Amino acid sequence: MGSDSEAISAADEPGATEAIDGDSDVDRDSCPRGAAASRGLTGDRDPSEPDDTARVLLLMCPGRDRDLVADALGERYRVDTATETGALDREFDCCVLDGPGFDRVGDAIATRRATADPVFVPFALLLGGRSADVPADAWNRVDDVIELPVKRRALVARIDNLIQRRTTSRRLSETVDELRLKERAMDEAPVGITLATARRESNPLVYCNEGFEQLTGYGPEMLGKDCRFLQGEDTDDETRETLREAIDAERPIAVDILNYRANGQKFWNRLSIAPLRDESDAVTHYVGFQTDITERKIRERRLEVMGRVLNHNLRNKMNLIEGYADLLRSDVEGEKALHSLDVIADTAADLMGIARAVQKIDGTLSEGDSAEPTDLREHLIEVRNRTNSRYPNATVVLVLPDDDPIPVSVVGLVTAIEEGVENAVKHNDATEPTVEIQVERLPDGWIGVEIEDDGPGIPDHETHVLEAGETSLTHADRLGIWLMYWVVNRAGGEFTVTTDETGTLLRLEVPTDP
Repeated sequence: MGSDSEAISAADEPGATEAIDGDSDVDRDSCPRGAAASRGLTGDRDPSEPDDTARVLLLMCPGRDRDLVADALGERYRVDTATETGALDREFDCCVLDGPGFDRVGDAIATRRATADPVFVPFALLLGGRSADVPADAWNRVDDVIELPVKRRALVARIDNLIQRRTTSRRLSETVDELRLKERAMDEAPVGITLATARRESNPLVYCNEGFEQLTGYGPEMLGKDCRFLQGEDTDDETRETLREAIDAERPIAVDILNYRANGQKFWNRLSIAPLRDESDAVTHYVGFQTDITERKIRERRLEVMGRVLNHNLRNKMNLIEGYADLLRSDVEGEKALHSLDVIADTAADLMGIARAVQKIDGTLSEGDSAEPTDLREHLIEVRNRTNSRYPNATVVLVLPDDDPIPVSVVGLVTAIEEGVENAVKHNDATEPTVEIQVERLPDGWIGVEIEDDGPGIPDHETHVLEAGETSLTHADRLGIWLMYWVVNRAGGEFTVTTDETGTLLRLEVPTDP
């Protein structure tokens, strides 16, 4: 390696007569000397940090010239040497040629560039100092012609300039590819995506993807128009105002809104809008996402109606049946007739229980996606006390971590646990049923809750449906199991049931803050 003050010259060697003679140490049999002879490399070393990720290919004849170039560039880059034409197939960030190397591979340079397009691949030609020695077509094939003698620092600087151009080219290509990928992702997304310019009076569209066209029937012909063309006569005025207030306040918003397709068809749209800001934090555009939620809205409405039927109509009818059954008991005689009335009353009570269970499930799962953290320890103590009050013969054992309030924010968790405890008592024929609730801390902020009883066990078809789904032949009579299953799964946890003739073990594993 040459130092900053050291001059690299063939004249420094004993017996040398000129600086870096092109004939010195050159194997003429394998690489004949070209028209241009190298004169020398003199000067200081490049002081910048090495770039060991960049690779320079020296396609030069073996000898002192190549050694000096390799020594100068090796302080900054990884250097490979070669003489054969096939070396251009290697990976490199810059290729340095001497005269003979250019004669051999000059015609292949264009092909090598084409394979790397659009990324720039630089070539530098290293020649002697006489301009006549520069091949006539050199500048049409290479990116720099470096005449010798040249200082080490100047050589490295010129090669570094070419490599930086390649780095910029690669980054630009990667940026273009990334932008194309993002554009493709937006174009092919399964939801509607729009981009609108931020203006005070309106927000004209500048982009809409295929998903938007498939959803609404509107395409590029609507560019330049405000997306309010989707609204119509039955679009809720309050929802419109909510959207406008959010846009005026430059904040994100998500609403369910009734929109109209191009053919006049109504559909429920889950519309999410977010502002896009520039470097100065000024809003320049709004991106919108549209999803057809018509089926969800119909399902919600159906559940609402069914819930009202169960809660009101069915309850009233069952109360009427129970009332008349009680009246008939005083007027009929005979054990058979009384038994029939008991069956009617019991069936009515069962139906009322189903209605209450459905109402409880609907109420529990409609509380929202998140809840404020609550003290699980305190709630479970209340569950134990309520169960003991309702069922004086039952024993509820509570096993909790010492001095741990166990804060959790799982929606419906306490209701699910209480449902499991109450079912364990109600379905136990023993004179003094026992239920144990055990809570343990698990790694990564999870907890495990086990509810174990000494009852007769749950029939297989009651637990099988949790995994296989319900059919007309297999269904769960105990809706409480479904309540626990849905609460746990909504929190992203695990719910397992282990049961036999000696009892049942329910295990709920959930994150404390899903």
